[in-house]
Amino acid sequence: MSLHLLSLNTARVQALATPQGEVRSGIAKRGRDGAAAVGTLGLEGDEQADLTVHGGPAKAIYAYASEHYAFWQTVRAQAGVSEWGQVLPWGSLGENLTLSGLLENEVWIGDRLVFPDCELIVSEPRYPCFKFNAVMGFNQAAKLMTQSAWCGFYLAVARAGTLSTGQPFELLAGPREVGIVELFKARTRRAT
Repeated sequence: MSLHLLSLNTARVQALATPQGEVRSGIAKRGRDGAAAVGTLGLEGDEQADLTVHGGPAKAIYAYASEHYAFWQTVRAQAGVSEWGQVLPWGSLGENLTLSGLLENEVWIGDRLVFPDCELIVSEPRYPCFKFNAVMGFNQAAKLMTQSAWCGFYLAVARAGTLSTGQPFELLAGPREVGIVELFKARTRRAT
């Protein structure tokens, strides 16, 4: 299967209503046209509110598999927060890169995603929090992500450059010692 960047998504920090009250967040990503410059701290035009858990050199960019979107559309409809058949726009899970052809169980820490003008290194899984519940519209979203391990993964920037929607990329294997799903499940088991 070919690997492609389906959507390049960014957001500025803004207010997000949660059951815990209003918080600042950059989770409301939306697709953007054209190319975006990629630097050590991520994509131009993108912001993170809480740098203790998002952003920085090791978590500069967040990638998520497009293949999981049908599941999230269905469970949101089942939870009564969207209409049946309502399509979630790319970026709705807070990802910067909506990818096609690459699932979490095929990704390991240290793997490289090589784009025509940029190279990224897989650094760790994404762990959901109450902000994910808020943006998805129901309180069980983080639990469902934890159960499925459809968490996506963070990327560090190995070679700065540019990214554009529609670009193909190549996955180069790293040391293949720790997988994304393995690390995600180990950490979420300890947290529960």
